[in-house]
Parts: sequence; structure tokens; C-alpha cells
Amino acid sequence: MSKITLVTGGSRSGKSSFAESLFEGRDDVLYIATAIVTDKEMENRIKRHREDRNSNWETYEGHKNLNKAIEGTDKKYVLLDCVTVMMTNLLFDKERDYDNMQKDALDSIMDEMKHEFKLLIDSCRENDKELVMVTNEVGSGIVPEYKISRVFRDIAGWINQYIAKLSDEVYIVACGLPLKLK
Repeated sequence: MSKITLVTGGSRSGKSSFAESLFEGRDDVLYIATAIVTDKEMENRIKRHREDRNSNWETYEGHKNLNKAIEGTDKKYVLLDCVTVMMTNLLFDKERDYDNMQKDALDSIMDEMKHEFKLLIDSCRENDKELVMVTNEVGSGIVPEYKISRVFRDIAGWINQYIAKLSDEVYIVACGLPLKLK
């Protein structure tokens, strides 16, 4: 039976480690890595994540059309790390002027992202996969100075709410401690 779990938390909260622990002892895992190397710091983060996770897990690197990766794997368990990095990549797949963007254009981007996640979740349900998604809780801080940062924060919050509604379980992690919300 399929199961969808969302794990959220702040930066360095322990959310990825907790998400990985949900599949502890399992080698039948497809790890979807959504990060793209953009600089040396991101290259080091990706390297650390690779070293930390189970070496028997299969890795798929990508951030769109992930339903195709689900349909193409025989792995029972899927871990996507991370939703907010995936959203960032989707935001910047096309060059856009976010400073002057109107609400209807932002709504269209949001609908595209919702569609991506709906396809992923539906594919996991249809193919009897257990999916764990890691995301960042970004709305607890100060209001960002720049519009692009406010747009990102708002979209992240809305997408997290959307995914949480579609999930069977939701956890928030703080100080390495998980708290079940749903």
C-alpha cells in the first residue's frame, strides 16, 4: 500500500537525517536528488549528502517530470530531497523578471509546480510506492527585503501546504527531534 510522508524543518534541523531514518535497513530505495551544482558550496553539500546516505540506494538526479522516474523504477521506497531545492530549480528553469511579475503570472508558475508534485504523488500511489519528501520551512523568519525572496517564500509556503494536504503523514523536525503533525 502506498504512503506519502512530508518532512519539514528549518536549515540544519536534521530533517534529511530523519527522512533517511524512515527507510533505515532498506536497500530498495530510489533517492531523488533535486540539487544542481551551481557553485563550490553546493558541490560540497551534494558530496556530503552522497557520503551520508546508504550506498545501496539508487540515485536519480532531476527536478522535473519525476513521475517518469517513479514509473521507471522497481524500487518500493522513494526519498525526494528536497522539495524547496526542486522549487528553486523550477522557478529558474526559465528566465523571468520576478521584480515586475504580475500576480497572474505567479499563479501560473504555482499551478505548474502543483502539477509537478501532483504527478509525482499520483505516480507513487498508482505504482504502490512509499514516498518521503523533505522540504524547508521558510516562513518563520523576517519578511525578506527583495521581491524574489518574498516570491520564493510565499510559493514555498503554498506548495508545502499543498503537499501536506496530499500526504498521509507530516513531520516537522527541530534540533534533530521530529514531531508528527499529521
